[in-house]
Amino acid sequence: MGIKDLLRFMKPFIEPVHIKKYAGKRVGIDAYSWLHKGAYSCSMEICLDSNSEKKLRYIAYFMHRVNFLRHHKITPVVVFDGANIPCKAATENERYRRRKENRELAIAKLKEGHIQGATELFQRAVSITPAMASQLIQILKSENVEFVVAPYEADAQLAYLATLEAEKGGVVSVITEDSDLIAYGCPTVTFKMDRYGNGEELVLSKVFDSVSSKPSFRSFDKELFTGMCVLAGCDFLPSVPGIGIVKAHSLVSKYRNLDRVLSVLKIEKGSQMPEDYTKSFKEALAVFQHARIYDAEIRELKHIKPLTEQLLQYLDEGLDFLGPKIPPSVAVAIAEGKLDPTTMEAFDCNNIEPAKFQNSVETTDNSRQASCFMVFSSHKTREKRKTGTMSMKQVVVSTESKYFKDAGLEKLAFPVKTRPKNENMVLEETPLKVPNNNPFKKRKFDEMTELVSSKGEDEKLEMSCVFPDDSQLTFPDNSSLSDTGKLEISNQIDSIAEQISMMSEVECCETLCINMGSQESVSSKPNRVYSERKRGQNVKLKSSNCNRSGTKNTILNFFARV
Repeated sequence: MGIKDLLRFMKPFIEPVHIKKYAGKRVGIDAYSWLHKGAYSCSMEICLDSNSEKKLRYIAYFMHRVNFLRHHKITPVVVFDGANIPCKAATENERYRRRKENRELAIAKLKEGHIQGATELFQRAVSITPAMASQLIQILKSENVEFVVAPYEADAQLAYLATLEAEKGGVVSVITEDSDLIAYGCPTVTFKMDRYGNGEELVLSKVFDSVSSKPSFRSFDKELFTGMCVLAGCDFLPSVPGIGIVKAHSLVSKYRNLDRVLSVLKIEKGSQMPEDYTKSFKEALAVFQHARIYDAEIRELKHIKPLTEQLLQYLDEGLDFLGPKIPPSVAVAIAEGKLDPTTMEAFDCNNIEPAKFQNSVETTDNSRQASCFMVFSSHKTREKRKTGTMSMKQVVVSTESKYFKDAGLEKLAFPVKTRPKNENMVLEETPLKVPNNNPFKKRKFDEMTELVSSKGEDEKLEMSCVFPDDSQLTFPDNSSLSDTGKLEISNQIDSIAEQISMMSEVECCETLCINMGSQESVSSKPNRVYSERKRGQNVKLKSSNCNRSGTKNTILNFFARV
């Protein structure tokens, strides 16, 4: 959940960022935030404990993000949550209750046949377990991705890594969806990173140094800022009724002392403020400041910041609220993903193998096939144009990995088997017949007779055709022709129309031949072939109109007045 409404309140200090900003650097990953997002696509299978390979989609989602970072030359450091600390028990119990209710409602919807409603409820009911995290850890190991399992809160472990130098395993930023990282004092946090690498970045130093931005934190230090977050409500302590992030900021800005703020709240809220709120507030504040984390250098647990004498005196009952102490050997086994941090039992490392995971990705992502474009060739001989044939070429687009030299990463990024570089796929040439829909053939002799029959008895229609070679064909009035004569004239017209069609087709095809590889061909204007038809009272073609354009006779001249 994080700090309620904190990100919205801090919006003036949040700036858009692309992950490539951290190229060549180490970046921490809040593993459970990505696991939750990846589990949405297979929430039904997870909640019903299905044996379907679709159940492993959350791993494919996670590895896609990891490979994306590695493509941008970023070294990801994945941090997993460990056991729950005692002061977070109430929050975890409430979350478990809500998930259980949503799961029961989802199953009821599923029995009713309401798939969409059931899917939405399953997404609310899904929970990431240590066993699911262990499955991902096996893949991370096979891909040599750096990871660590925190003894308790992953946010505390990430905040600790953000304070270290890169040589000691530190990170420059943390990618998460949880605003708790700000309360832990993480210097740079990236929220809401999408699949393209775009996100929102908050730099804590800019928050304290800003002069003109509102809200102002000029009078704040890290302790006051964390105290404001606790007052607003967090996973370790709910807020007092009526106290949100705005009111908490106002109180801390006014009194600049957390003890005075607690005293004022006790007076203003009276019975609405729990009796043990002050003690719980101190413990929650100590969790953000002194949480137990794993130190890989000394290979044992320690606190983010050393405990002060004043705090030790106040918390005389012990530090169990920070989580029980863990022996170094057990802490190492947990950090390396060998032990379940909640049950302290060894994981079954054979529950998933990289090969099985890759097969599941191939099954659930069949759409990633070797793609190809069908290219129609325009440069053909006239003989093929006459027969109406056209050949096809198939250009294979290689899906060979360009970014991952490691064989395992290549299989994750491109799970489908790619074809060798020199292998070409060529389809057999298939003749494509040009449809017989030439407009010049459709105007048959019957249309001519209908037009002539519509004239008066005294009107005579004479149609003459002049060709580019100055030859002329004249058709007398059909009223005086016999059926045999009409048939002969019709055959002549069909033959002429076919020749015209072939000539116009060749010229059109030559016009459409464009060199796709040249930029000049894109901006150049092809020659146009005009074909106009005019239906009037007289259907008569004259030789003088055909020769209007000069000495060069083309098929255009013949149909200029049709």
